[in-house]
Amino acid sequence: MYEIDEAREELEIQAKYEELIAACNTLSPLKESEEQEIFRAFSLAKKAHEGTRRKSGEPYIFHPLSVALIAVQEVGLGPIAVVSALLHDVVEDTDISLDQIRTIFGDRVAVIVDGVTKIEDVMLLQHTDSKQAENYRKILLSMCDDAYVIFLKLCDRLHNMRTLGSMRDTKKLAISSETQYLYIPLAHRLGLYSIKTELEELVMKYTNPDKYNEIAELISAKSGQSEKLRSCLTNPIIQMLDEQGYKYTIKSRIKSVFSCWKKMERKGVKFDEIFDLFAMRIILDVPPESEKQECFKVYSLISSRFPPDPNRFRDWITTPKTNGYESLQTTVMSPIGQWVEIQIRTERMDLIAEKGMAAHFLYKEAHPEENIELSPVEIWLQQIRSTLENTEKSALDLIEEFKETLYTKEIYLFTPKGDIIKLPAHSTVLDFAFAIHTNLGLSCMGAKVNGKVEPISYTLRAGEQVQILTSRKTHPSDEWIAIAHTSHAKEAIKDYLRDQRKGYRDEGSLRLREILNRLHVRNTAVNINRINNFFGLSGEIELYFQLAMGILGEKDIARCFDNGASKHNVYFMGEYSSLFDKNSTAIKASGLTTSDHGSEQQSFLLDEEYENYPTELADCCKPVQDDRVVGIVSDGKIMIHRTNCKVAMDEMANHENRIVRARWRPGEHIALLSGIAFTAIDQKGLLQGITRVVSDEMGLNMRAITLEAVEGIVRGIIMLYVLNLKNLDHLITSLENLEGVEEVRRL
Repeated sequence: MYEIDEAREELEIQAKYEELIAACNTLSPLKESEEQEIFRAFSLAKKAHEGTRRKSGEPYIFHPLSVALIAVQEVGLGPIAVVSALLHDVVEDTDISLDQIRTIFGDRVAVIVDGVTKIEDVMLLQHTDSKQAENYRKILLSMCDDAYVIFLKLCDRLHNMRTLGSMRDTKKLAISSETQYLYIPLAHRLGLYSIKTELEELVMKYTNPDKYNEIAELISAKSGQSEKLRSCLTNPIIQMLDEQGYKYTIKSRIKSVFSCWKKMERKGVKFDEIFDLFAMRIILDVPPESEKQECFKVYSLISSRFPPDPNRFRDWITTPKTNGYESLQTTVMSPIGQWVEIQIRTERMDLIAEKGMAAHFLYKEAHPEENIELSPVEIWLQQIRSTLENTEKSALDLIEEFKETLYTKEIYLFTPKGDIIKLPAHSTVLDFAFAIHTNLGLSCMGAKVNGKVEPISYTLRAGEQVQILTSRKTHPSDEWIAIAHTSHAKEAIKDYLRDQRKGYRDEGSLRLREILNRLHVRNTAVNINRINNFFGLSGEIELYFQLAMGILGEKDIARCFDNGASKHNVYFMGEYSSLFDKNSTAIKASGLTTSDHGSEQQSFLLDEEYENYPTELADCCKPVQDDRVVGIVSDGKIMIHRTNCKVAMDEMANHENRIVRARWRPGEHIALLSGIAFTAIDQKGLLQGITRVVSDEMGLNMRAITLEAVEGIVRGIIMLYVLNLKNLDHLITSLENLEGVEEVRRL
């Protein structure tokens, strides 16, 4: 419990301010005018937030001071960022106006502060939109004007996540979900890997604490191996580098909890099967002109002594990542039988790897006299601005499209002249054409790929040479949108189609008014948006076009306003969903109540205002008794999700007002439908062994089982009813102990 002591707090505030100034001077000595500007910002923020406290009880000024310190120490930003960080909440939370900030501190600080300020005006949002999505859109648009907006927003989010413990449970989940939804992908795209890693750890800590603690203990138990690795791997490498006369720094780290969990989930391996738990970084101090040569020399030295895994070599020096990341990465076998990842880079590369895109901007600001070319990330920012400014789409749709660009892997392609074109993996000939020029894309009829003619839908592979073929008779159609993979190509096609269809606006609008009048439905923006969402249309122009062309008619519009026709999305099992017939007669009598959704009985304790709402278990994550759960309001009922469910986290990120605190009601004994997936060696008696464990030893009722055997490997899915989480964990352990079973995991 925080104890208020104003005298002590005043000393702490002053100490934090002095720490901030010291950090600034360590980074780069402050000019007198810069220090005065920072002091003015600190004084204004301290006065504006006076009397205000955070949920923890601490004075609010602690937060902007901490954000400013993160900006300096962990991102490497300078005085302008410090001033903006100190002021970033005054417009949102106090009586200070943006115009006052502009008058005192200038236009740039005002732009940055405005960019990180949330939208608090009451807005008439479309019913599929959310205030969070509008805020995301505003932040991203501001980021395109000044990248410091997103740098500071990430610093702000990092400090909020570090101090989340004092928040109520639903707020923890909402902020964690927002972080997972947008801020972690952004940190990844901007190359701020240390911030990304810490945010991932903190999100997992709040959304999946049991698994986090379990893996953290396993990592702690392995930490003793680091000394063995130092004697048998690090010391020999130090000796080799010294003999060659290199100036260098060596850093080591152990894989994060989140990274381990992600690998276990993605690869289907156990913790003991994570071979790159340890990593080493060699940072060379060499002249810029010989960076590549020296990095490869060091790689040769290491690989000559320690056997490398050829499948794990990555050359990010010859072809850097889009965010500027450069490094050689290899994984070698140590003398104690432990794989170790080794990164080889120079001091310049390490700065970019640590600070990401920020390093480029800092260099440009420090050398304004140099005509420095746009970085790949700046080009990316210019490209996304046109997408985000598209007013035809809802903010949610825009943000979803934007997110798709954040984790995309890239391939390198060549023009006939040998120029390199960088595109996302799975791009088509059409994407290549639009990447060169919009007009080329609009008239593209195919391409010669490595000398062979291919259609516009051909999926390009890394290293191919592409020559675009055009025709004056070729024009975009609706089918092109599905063929295109990049947002740039999709938007250019949609813009063309939209321009072509504007001529149908009046005719379609008249047709819609007539239909709505006959259906006794008001012709309002909300109802038009409802129609667009029902049919998955991109906007009003598309709607009017389809009405004018007769693609949509009165019966179609009537269905949109028929409450009985509405359907809910089911996120479950994909191709296997048809196997699990809700009317299955395979359930045996067991004396326990079984339920697919839990909607027949109120099995949850909810917040008082929602206690009369019906509850239903979400199909996407299938919670069972003792899972950590959260409720989300949906169509008059509460959908119960596991707290780490991807679907739930996306919902919470965009609709905080729908989150409901939920707990299992003590004493309930309801067997709930759950699922497990397993991988095993194909052998006689496998199925009998599995069904014996499930039915005979544990007395569980199976709903359905599906098996697929390929080249001696069996992969299967079992849907069955379990009583609680302990029951499910016991089943997984028992199946893992069967001979031939390689992996068992919960769906």
